[in-house]
Amino acid sequence: MAILIKSAAEIEKMRISGAILRQVHNTIAPHVVPGASTMDLERIAVAKIAELGAIAAFKGYHGFPAALCTSVNNEVVHGMPNEKRILKEGDILSIDCGCIVDGFYSDAAVTYPIGKVSHATQKLLSVTQASLEAAIEQCQVGGRLGDISAAVQDLCEAQGFGVVREFVGHGIGRAMHEDPQVPNFGPAGKGPRLKAGMVLAIEPMINAGKPEVRVLPDGWTAVTVDGSYSAHFEHTVAITKDGPQVLTR
Repeated sequence: MAILIKSAAEIEKMRISGAILRQVHNTIAPHVVPGASTMDLERIAVAKIAELGAIAAFKGYHGFPAALCTSVNNEVVHGMPNEKRILKEGDILSIDCGCIVDGFYSDAAVTYPIGKVSHATQKLLSVTQASLEAAIEQCQVGGRLGDISAAVQDLCEAQGFGVVREFVGHGIGRAMHEDPQVPNFGPAGKGPRLKAGMVLAIEPMINAGKPEVRVLPDGWTAVTVDGSYSAHFEHTVAITKDGPQVLTR
């Protein structure tokens, strides 16, 4: 495993990429409402990415057809925008997006409640988001990669949620997926030592029910085996001597 260390100048470029990606997410957010189709959101994203002079990181990646991954309800990750997928009250929607700016990738995801959702669904979103923040706090020089993983697992499993095993976070930089893999489970105090200049895409994928997932025949969309809802939050985070810096905040 070759974990690439970024220079301060490279992290600055990634910060610009992350800021542009945040603008894309912020532009989409007001349109995530009952009655919108996931393809409506895709069109908004494509237009904004072009306007900001960035490249959509996902489109064409291993043949993926869109700029956004739009995963509804029991879809965990890699859902594809579709004209016929209309959002309705009580749904949840995970929007995952990446940008390339000046050769550097950024990657971030948010799960939105559509209109009013149940208390149990809101808890899933809140705990998943809290687990991301807990993981970011572990991005300290001298810590271990396992500290990040354990922070997610401990928080989510204590609330009775299932932590997805098949999909993990990752290093990021001049490529979307670099070493190391960043699981959302595993023991603290294990794995590579965290060093200044590492940049990680940390992304808890948490199910309301059991952790098991399967991929649909489209070859992309991953769903929960038990049909339970799934939430996904992600930030691109630089590890620095001054502590973690969230580049996609």
